[in-house]
Amino acid sequence: MKPTSVLIDRHPGRSTQTIGIARALGTDPDLIHEPSVGVVGTKGDSQCYLGVLAKVDAIHERLKARVGAGQGQLKLRLVQPEFTIATSDGIRNGTREMRYSLIGREVTNDALCEHLSATGLAGTIAVVACDKPPVGTLAALLEHNRPAIIMSDGPIHPGHDPKTGETIDLVTAYQVAGHPDAAFRQHIALHACPGIGSCGGMFTYNTMQTFIGVVGMQPLHMVAPPSDDPRRTHEFADELVGYLADMIDKDLKPRDIVVRDSIRNAVIVAMAIGGSTNVTLHAPEIARAAGYADFWKDIITPEEFNHLSQHVVPVLTDARPYGKYSMVDIDNVGGVQVIARELLDAGLLNGDVMTCTGETLAAQIKRLEAKRADGKVVYSVEKPYKPTGGLRVLGGNLSPDFSAILKLAGVEGGLEDNTFRGRARVFEGERGLLEALDKAPDSFKNHDMVIVRYEGPSGAPGMPEMLDPTSRITTLCRERNIVIGLMTDARFSGGSVGLVIGHVGPEAALGGPIAFIEDGDEIVVDLNKSELNCPALDDAKTLAKRKAAWDKAVAANGGLHPNCGLADTRLLHRARATAVPATRGGGLHPNREVWVRDPRRADRSGFQLQNKYRPQSNKAF
Repeated sequence: MKPTSVLIDRHPGRSTQTIGIARALGTDPDLIHEPSVGVVGTKGDSQCYLGVLAKVDAIHERLKARVGAGQGQLKLRLVQPEFTIATSDGIRNGTREMRYSLIGREVTNDALCEHLSATGLAGTIAVVACDKPPVGTLAALLEHNRPAIIMSDGPIHPGHDPKTGETIDLVTAYQVAGHPDAAFRQHIALHACPGIGSCGGMFTYNTMQTFIGVVGMQPLHMVAPPSDDPRRTHEFADELVGYLADMIDKDLKPRDIVVRDSIRNAVIVAMAIGGSTNVTLHAPEIARAAGYADFWKDIITPEEFNHLSQHVVPVLTDARPYGKYSMVDIDNVGGVQVIARELLDAGLLNGDVMTCTGETLAAQIKRLEAKRADGKVVYSVEKPYKPTGGLRVLGGNLSPDFSAILKLAGVEGGLEDNTFRGRARVFEGERGLLEALDKAPDSFKNHDMVIVRYEGPSGAPGMPEMLDPTSRITTLCRERNIVIGLMTDARFSGGSVGLVIGHVGPEAALGGPIAFIEDGDEIVVDLNKSELNCPALDDAKTLAKRKAAWDKAVAANGGLHPNCGLADTRLLHRARATAVPATRGGGLHPNREVWVRDPRRADRSGFQLQNKYRPQSNKAF
């Protein structure tokens, strides 16, 4: 790979502003011709991002103190901190602005690509918040491939209802959206999210922070502490500068760390924490940025993924949204390293992969003196919280590419003998569903399978997540003791629970089978076969008739189905024209052709994943 660092040459025109920056930052102008180093952060319009600036400033000051020409100093050019921008999922869920959420991952990647490439940073420390910007950040660092390290800004503390003492959070607030008492709704809103930090449950943020830690790009002990933990602006800042200095000295780069086995490790942990379905959207993007074009071929197959989740990898955490506890509770019992130790000791992780601390994963866990599972917040592999992993990908005639994803850890009923049979109730977009839930909640019946389509990467465009409707349906089901499923070509928040199936593809906007479902069709979710089917579409004549009607509607509307969402900005048009399927990460690529910088082979290490407590379930793939 060609070097990606950029040196400032001695042309006076190019040097003069660089000298001015050095003087303004209080660093030595004589160092402007050395490789550059700096801090980046992710910013946005929610509590998730409010702590980022303080961490970036603290790390920048530690870097500044280490930079210089003296003995033991880093002979580097220090650049000013830079920030990316993103929207807030929590504020935008249920609105059309939610279309920008996943696109924000791409915007973060693009912004950092410009900064890293044009500035040519030889070393980077990134502070990340919310859930899409960290993935965009990691992708950019992998593509740039110079020494870099990530630190989570940290999760928020859970809220508490002062009247009942009950632990509440953002998901609680969404689940009471349909409550008839406006004062009660306001009461929950006032107390659900105190302080600063990203969503505190095992939603997408903490799923992906745990993923980034286990994949090796974040020190494990920095994942779980809350945003307001003083360690983040004190000892963690010093440690990060030290780790980065060692990485630069050893030329340890992101692609040396993020390899096939480390990505597999991170996927295993995502299963074991009952993590968000979004991991199957973000893991392919991380793999792509690391040089592996097709996650489901190069890293893990759907067959192996399902076997591991069904038979080998249990859920170890009693965590929200399906359980009781938050990430701060996991921190209190020892942190993410406890989970990693349990899985490593059971034979489920390859401990020989390298990490950003300069140690192997196993060595990092040992140095941190990771505790044993407490059995209340974090369980052991031998005696887990749930016997099966939290995620399952589905095939069948509605998901021929094995794109559909179900969060089993969050299912609260309806899977008798691992099968659900329901009646389709079709909505041409999320807005129609929300209006029905607002105005006619009693119209939803037991064993309805709600279909929300034209909300995929191209259709919406932007593939919004659906925390608002899933939360309302969850409350409806709990109040009436019924089961209502929901399937969509969009995606879900990590806070969603219930029988919800996302990423169904090919999406409706591209003529996928989900576009041909009609009200009243039987929908079958069969976890014994890992399939999602609409039996009516098995009839060739029925399928041909419905497809012909769909083709006619598309042709009459200039090549775009009229139920697709409005793309009224250049950014949304870019998503409509370039978004790839969820199985390939849902990112924006020219002509919908996945782009990989410096592709590489997914070489196998020889490590054989196994659960020593379930030897009968071990299987080679």
